[in-house]
Amino acid sequence: MFKYLALVPVIALVGAVPFLRQDAPAKPVAFSIPADIAAQTNPVHPTPAGMAAARKMYGYDCAMCHGANGNGKGDMAADLKTPMKNYEDSAALKQMSDGELFYIIEKGKGEMQGEGDRAKPEQLWNMVTLVRSFGKK
Repeated sequence: MFKYLALVPVIALVGAVPFLRQDAPAKPVAFSIPADIAAQTNPVHPTPAGMAAARKMYGYDCAMCHGANGNGKGDMAADLKTPMKNYEDSAALKQMSDGELFYIIEKGKGEMQGEGDRAKPEQLWNMVTLVRSFGKK
């Protein structure tokens, strides 16, 4: 029995090794948007139904960080490492193409998860129109 008790500290030490390791922090991955996508312009003509659907999707998936009107002051924004842009300021999106916005909404960027397969391309293009509309008030 005593020989088994002698193994307890050894087992505990071996079990603690993964918690004692200090790996180097991961290097950030460079974010780049494919040129052919960045060059795209929004092919979807906004309709009242399409914009209503985009507002609903934005309310569920985006407003918690980006704010209800795109001001970047959503409830979770303070908890994020990445500062939110204020899309109510039209200059915040002036240098971004429709294709770039589409890609970011679809794929995500940094801490932001993309819509991916949860939304159809037409819905994502409507979201691009909605985000751009925040700066036109």
